[in-house]
Amino acid sequence: MKILKNNGLSILFFILFIIALIGQIITGLTEHNAEIAEESGQQLSLSQYLTSGHFLQSTFENWESEFLQMALFVVTSIFLYQKGSSESKDPDKKEEVDREPNPRRKNVPWPVKQGGLLLTLYEHSLSIALFLLFILSFVFHWLGSLKDYNEEQMLKNMPHETASQYLSNSRLWFESFQNWQSEFLSVFAIIVLSIFLRQKGSPQSKPVDAPNSETGE
Repeated sequence: MKILKNNGLSILFFILFIIALIGQIITGLTEHNAEIAEESGQQLSLSQYLTSGHFLQSTFENWESEFLQMALFVVTSIFLYQKGSSESKDPDKKEEVDREPNPRRKNVPWPVKQGGLLLTLYEHSLSIALFLLFILSFVFHWLGSLKDYNEEQMLKNMPHETASQYLSNSRLWFESFQNWQSEFLSVFAIIVLSIFLRQKGSPQSKPVDAPNSETGE
């Protein structure tokens, strides 16, 4: 089917996302209930687990780092270069993505035809969306981690923390930084490795016979 051919990449990764999310829920529920049992607490049902701090924290902690990585990469690749990388613009020539939008081109998106503020927003809509998703994910991670922390404190008969107090808790920032560093490392790896290594057929790689100094796809 043409729809599968034209949308295969997004469909595959969305299916993989759903499978991984289901796996996370099943194994997370089992692990969390085992932790609760050690403290002689009440076991959670599946529906209860989906609103628990344990699930919210572990889910949005990962989403947060992914959206931060993508947002920063999209923005910094506007003005920073890596000679020889397929992930960088060529520092020695003007790229197609830098040209001014032409409303007279065929099948242009409607914000381009509208112009003005709408066009300005559309010109930066990808980075805006990614940063907003990062902020939302961080907020849900923060509140989910707080809920998980306070649930643990309750089992131990220890005092709770408020949302503002938890912002200075090293646990929240440890959860964030351990994910951020792995995302930044993965971006660094693809930028540098794509200078010297190839993957035939992948748009993330230069052609196999391209010189190492060639920059861009």
